[in-house]
Amino acid sequence: MNTHQSRSALGRYGEELAARRLTAAGMTVLERNWRSGRSGEIDIVASDGDVLVVCEVKTRRGGRFAHPMAAVTPVKAERLRDLAERWIQTHGGAPPGGVRIDVVGVVLPERGAPLVEHVRGGVT
Repeated sequence: MNTHQSRSALGRYGEELAARRLTAAGMTVLERNWRSGRSGEIDIVASDGDVLVVCEVKTRRGGRFAHPMAAVTPVKAERLRDLAERWIQTHGGAPPGGVRIDVVGVVLPERGAPLVEHVRGGVT
């Protein structure tokens, strides 16, 4: 397995753990890995009541972990907002509760259970 394949498998595993965490928190996963042409991808689109949640998932192996919000720069956050707008345009309009951008950080330690941290953003 090359580095890209292993990173891709790591990301998919992290996204699966993130989807489970969001579901356990009472959210409904609407879509995973939604792409908008060359603009990018939303890892998970979910609903939390009447709020649309765009979720970025960051997966790291233990030892090389920064807080998940550190991985979402202002440029990345703006791109996620743009992608959320595109998702809304293609899925019938804005939800009554607005849009929130969340981050789920997944750390896979060498031993023990994965650590999954869900950080909720503000509603816009």
